[in-house]
Amino acid sequence: MTEVGHQDHIVLGLIARHGPLTPYELKARIEESVEYFWPIPHAQLYRIPPRLAEQGLLHEEAETGGRRRRVFHLTDAGRAELTRWLADPSAPPPETRDPAQVKLFFADLGGPGDVVALAHKQAAEHRRWLDLYRKLQAEIDPEDSERAVSRARILRLGIGHEQAYVDFWEDLAAHPDGGPGARE
Repeated sequence: MTEVGHQDHIVLGLIARHGPLTPYELKARIEESVEYFWPIPHAQLYRIPPRLAEQGLLHEEAETGGRRRRVFHLTDAGRAELTRWLADPSAPPPETRDPAQVKLFFADLGGPGDVVALAHKQAAEHRRWLDLYRKLQAEIDPEDSERAVSRARILRLGIGHEQAYVDFWEDLAAHPDGGPGARE
């Protein structure tokens, strides 16, 4: 069997949580959940399920009339793969590709105010994400037992992550040449 990757596990998990889904429905489920930290191009969502069906992890059911939607169901093998993946506590290192961090790395080659401008812009951007995550956290429906706990956990992580970025960039804007938080 071909190696099952991160995006594949996301598709398996969403179908396990929500039941059979079309690629379009997968797109909607991703937009309301993992897209904030693991975006998947929409075109991929039309390729991943058929590939997982070829591997026996999903079962495809095509409508014969109407819109001829393709609905994907989790198979026993798909559930076993999802269970195996969730039981494995290891995860590869995070894949950070942050253009602001690249600019920060080379900031000494730029103008004297560049790092301060970058820090202000990044603090504002991360405050925007922090506000969004707090809003999403406040909107969690405690009656939605299917998703409330998992959403609360991931939002708590996102809030802590964004707060750390806000704190760093605000401190850098205030002390671009070192200072209070520069050596921590």
